[in-house]
Amino acid sequence: MRFPYPHDHAVPLFLAPMAGVSESPFRRLCRSWGADVVVTEFLSAEGIRRENEATLSKLRFGPDERPIGVQIFGSDPQAMQDAAAFVTDVFQPDFIDINFGCPVKKVVKRNGGSGCLKDLSLVQDIIRAVVRGTPLPVTCKIRSGWSEEMRDPVTIALRCQDAGVRAIALHPRTRTQMYTGHAHWDEIAAVKAALSIPVIGNGDIKTAEDAARMRRETGCDGVMIARGSFGQPWIFKQARALLEGTPVPATPSVEERFAIALAHARMVQSYEADLVGAALEFRKHLGWYVKGLPNSAELRKKLHAVNNFAEVEGIFAEYLASGWMREVGAA
Repeated sequence: MRFPYPHDHAVPLFLAPMAGVSESPFRRLCRSWGADVVVTEFLSAEGIRRENEATLSKLRFGPDERPIGVQIFGSDPQAMQDAAAFVTDVFQPDFIDINFGCPVKKVVKRNGGSGCLKDLSLVQDIIRAVVRGTPLPVTCKIRSGWSEEMRDPVTIALRCQDAGVRAIALHPRTRTQMYTGHAHWDEIAAVKAALSIPVIGNGDIKTAEDAARMRRETGCDGVMIARGSFGQPWIFKQARALLEGTPVPATPSVEERFAIALAHARMVQSYEADLVGAALEFRKHLGWYVKGLPNSAELRKKLHAVNNFAEVEGIFAEYLASGWMREVGAA
């Protein structure tokens, strides 16, 4: 099953679009660790067509991020069409992705994201409008339905396919589930069996083994990794090895993990204009990088208090010089 944009492998690995996380430095980092395709964090169609400065700043990407999709959301078909046309003309990504999956209240209350799933005619109107607005391939990301009562991922996916999307990503939870319970991977398999376009599986991938198991259990054409990439971008390289039956690269040592975090921090510093704000935003990444280490609660407490990037290196050096490292070796 062919995807409508170039990539390097038979089963591509995607970095999911995630608000406040899938920013350019993290996308570049994940590409360098083996993500085949990346997608921007979701952006408001209204913000794009009004040329809101904060929204447009999040559309910047470098050539090393390709293939890249820009994900847009909104409930007004005309606004979505205008946004797709603007993004295509000004930024020229490889594809446009429509967000029908975000469960966040402030998005849903305006019928954006998964709010659209209450009205599948609206979903189709939006897709057709976006297709009219761009010559680029149009894809979408969906959930299994608005609620348990309306749970019907196959019908939703078929309606999306009929309206003109060229690939579809399914997170098999309903909007009302948010991120609770578990993702119903059997629904990915059902959508894959019903559609003639590529189907990307998403949901509950915490390890590289999970990514390989999703492919095995569902037959999906691609695997999209979201929270499993937090603090461990090497998940893509390890998942690739499992998918292809090659030796799995070792998980980076603590020293290597800190070096990757610092490389990520340098990428953020070169990308962001507001370095103080960027350092505060980066605290969450630092917490993810040290998750699971001995005495990680104390380490995380220090990292979550940093006000500039220079402090991070000192905190890491202090940890490496401490006795906690011997515990890692013993483990």
